[in-house]
Amino acid sequence: MTAYANLHLAFEQMRVRARRAERRDAAEQDGTGPDNAIGLIQQGGGGGGGSGSGGGGGASGGDDDEDEEPPRVLIVGPEHSGKTTACKLLVNYAVRGTAACSPLYVNLDPSDGGFTIPGTVSACVIDSPLPTSSPANPLGITATSAPTALSSSKLTPLVHWYGHTDVKKNAGLMEHLIRVLNEECQERLEIDALARTSGIIIDTPANFTAVPMQDKFALVKAAVYAFRVNVILVIGNEKLTVEMQKIFSSEEAKGQSQRPITVLKIPRSPGVVDLDSAYCERAQAHQVKNYFYGSPLQLPPELAAAFTSAGGREGQGLSGLNLGGEAAAMDLALSPHSSVVSFDDLTIYRIGQDSFAPSSALPIGASRALGEMQPVKIDPSQPGQGIVNIVLAVLSLTEAPEMDIEEAILDADVLGFVVITSIDTENNRFTVLVPSAASLAGRVALTGSIQWQEA
Repeated sequence: MTAYANLHLAFEQMRVRARRAERRDAAEQDGTGPDNAIGLIQQGGGGGGGSGSGGGGGASGGDDDEDEEPPRVLIVGPEHSGKTTACKLLVNYAVRGTAACSPLYVNLDPSDGGFTIPGTVSACVIDSPLPTSSPANPLGITATSAPTALSSSKLTPLVHWYGHTDVKKNAGLMEHLIRVLNEECQERLEIDALARTSGIIIDTPANFTAVPMQDKFALVKAAVYAFRVNVILVIGNEKLTVEMQKIFSSEEAKGQSQRPITVLKIPRSPGVVDLDSAYCERAQAHQVKNYFYGSPLQLPPELAAAFTSAGGREGQGLSGLNLGGEAAAMDLALSPHSSVVSFDDLTIYRIGQDSFAPSSALPIGASRALGEMQPVKIDPSQPGQGIVNIVLAVLSLTEAPEMDIEEAILDADVLGFVVITSIDTENNRFTVLVPSAASLAGRVALTGSIQWQEA
């Protein structure tokens, strides 16, 4: 924990300098400060402490500008090394500080679900601590259960559909989603001065540094250059630390990032344990179930016993107990709907094929007829489409555009998720499980490899 505390202090100094620069620039433009939240900055924390926060001060004005950047942190490391835990620690330290702080949490790990379900990449501005009471909710309770103990979940996160739990499944699509997610995050940061000066914390999967592309670090570079990362934290891997330092100290990397990038190694937490694949699959299935059915609000055993003793003095004292703004006895279970949808109402696409043969297996001079990022329309009336018990992501598109259909579908964010439970080919309709009774007519959905079957 000492390493994370030292990192937090260094990041706080970077935030202080960024906020001072924000106020100074705003004063030079129109003579007024930016948002009232920026005025909450504590002046006492602005000393130039010694922790390495990004490349040493130089004498030129350009170096001063680089020192005034907020922390934009990318965390990488081997499997089961505690990357998500490190992200949550740094975010919770930031929001609990004396100064107002709302960092942007970016989840690029499609295997842990993040704010919604597995198979997604997402981002959300965090303004309150992230609790972890269950592996089914790694970043608190999903937005479908809001309001809950996590006030940030009242804000619907920005979510894009990747469709798989392994980034190696379609590394090209993941690289595209990183750029799209960054563009939308920058639009949010442009209108939110507090979030802009609070920085970005980026979580990544284990195989983020070993993708099957010409450059195995292609996704790392895409994330670093897109989000303008200035600090890379490597958890418990000396070899990976040396490789990151070598890559981002080269002249090519300096030319693309246009700012120094600090690579730091932090020790692996002694509480981290290795998880087998069976446990991860159960946790992912539990995340999908919680999205549709919610989860009860569990009290500690002592409080639960006192609360249920209605006639006792202790029970009467806890009769008005609230937890995170919710009544303690409130059951947060949800009631999804089972709806019958016509084939014509919901248009379903799949990105690329289910599996691709390696390029070396193709005949000499031949190329794939279907690209890895090409949306393919699915006809539910045809057998063997493989969409029963498959999670579908309902996009923000109301209908498939005639022009630039590939770009529109790939760039669209997600409104919610549904599961097709059965198909009636005779009547051209299927039954879907949806979180609410909203109509799906005219909607566009994407399928992937995320399966879930109600037990």
